[in-house]
Amino acid sequence: MSRKSPQIAALLADMDAEGLPPHYAGFFRCFNRGLFFEAHDVLEELWLSEGKAGPNYSFYKGLIQWAGAFVHLQKGRLRPAVALFDLAAANLKRYPGVHQRLNLRASLADIQSWRADLESSGFQRNPWMHRPPPQVRLLPPDPP
Repeated sequence: MSRKSPQIAALLADMDAEGLPPHYAGFFRCFNRGLFFEAHDVLEELWLSEGKAGPNYSFYKGLIQWAGAFVHLQKGRLRPAVALFDLAAANLKRYPGVHQRLNLRASLADIQSWRADLESSGFQRNPWMHRPPPQVRLLPPDPP
């Protein structure tokens, strides 16, 4: 058990994961609350347990990088945010348009939108200061 595990368990407490891995659902719970560092930590445990040969390794890595980009924006580090947006997009593009109930087409469009805001200002304006925080909703489960 990692030293982060008790904090992660607290973030996952009382959560209905709706048939998804709890750490995966917990990532979105944190992400949608603007807790991007915590989102990274929650999903990191699942990502590491997946192993490099696992089918979702790059998917989870891309989500972690997406959250990491917002950590950089919150701290005003614009170029590192773009670097992580690019890495996240490269990893997420490896998967179909919908994967694990996440609409990746919409997610990739969101990543591109934040990245374009940064680039269009010549990295002089942080879009975090004038845009609402991102919200990601998972698609409902397929009917039985």
